[in-house]
Amino acid sequence: MKKDLKNEKKVEDKKIAVLIPCYNESKTIEKVVKDYRSVLPEADIYVYDNNSSDGTDTIAKKAGAIVKYEYKQGKGNVIRSMFKDIDADCYLMIDGDDTYPKENAREMCKYVLEGKADMVIGDRLSSTYFTENKRPFHNFGNVLVRSLINSLFKSNVRDIMTGYRAFSYDFVKTFPVLSKGFEIETEMTIHALDKNFLLKEIPVEYRDRPAGSVSKLNTFSDGFKVLKTIARLFKEYKPSIFFSLIGLLFLIISVIFGTPVFVEYFKTGLVPRYPTLIFSGFMLMISILMFVCGIILEVVVKKHRQLFELILIKTKKDKND
Repeated sequence: MKKDLKNEKKVEDKKIAVLIPCYNESKTIEKVVKDYRSVLPEADIYVYDNNSSDGTDTIAKKAGAIVKYEYKQGKGNVIRSMFKDIDADCYLMIDGDDTYPKENAREMCKYVLEGKADMVIGDRLSSTYFTENKRPFHNFGNVLVRSLINSLFKSNVRDIMTGYRAFSYDFVKTFPVLSKGFEIETEMTIHALDKNFLLKEIPVEYRDRPAGSVSKLNTFSDGFKVLKTIARLFKEYKPSIFFSLIGLLFLIISVIFGTPVFVEYFKTGLVPRYPTLIFSGFMLMISILMFVCGIILEVVVKKHRQLFELILIKTKKDKND
């Protein structure tokens, strides 16, 4: 019992940082800051203003948040600055639009602080998201992205694009932020899956934006960016499968065009369609090159994973020192 109390005290002494990326959220930011202050009174609450023109920063300061600025537009750029600038034992990331409940914050942080997760995902899709969200294409997009990533990366993550997450120090300080916009959540999830970080999902009650608050997410342009990010990360994290699929496609084309030529040659001893034969051979060469590229890049990726493990060890050592 004494040992448990000692461990609990250590957890309570650890630092929590609440991260709120914001762009024109004057309607809701005061409530969000006060809500999370009430459930995590010991936490530092950071609002990163991303070129807001409606006074979001002023309202956040009055509500008690530490306000900083990121002038490069895009949520990914904001997250990059947050992760680079802030040191904490646990990072809780939320949106400033008052769509996520404060009631889950303590539980999410506890999993990270006790070492039971490197990333805790606030799962909207298993609760009220599809009834609360009034944008049908957003619903379809979330399901599509979830299906794609779970298929490509052999996982079972229920909510890929949620903005409600808690992170460990190790994850934050070793996560290379490459995305500039809303595709950042997808990148986080794929990175965690590839690098074998410990994930935990908690169902959370999602509520739609209040009246007067407008979503900054464009269904089609941002949705296309997310799909493009998935394709890029699939190529980078799973190159052998990615290039093998492309190689297989060229191989099929080669067989389709080359088979009639060879059949005719074995029947008559003649090759009357040289252009078709040349095209088929060219497709076969590309197919072989794709397979070889996949094998070479897979070796490179494996080496990067080994280096990442060394970086992770150094990050933990630096934190303890």
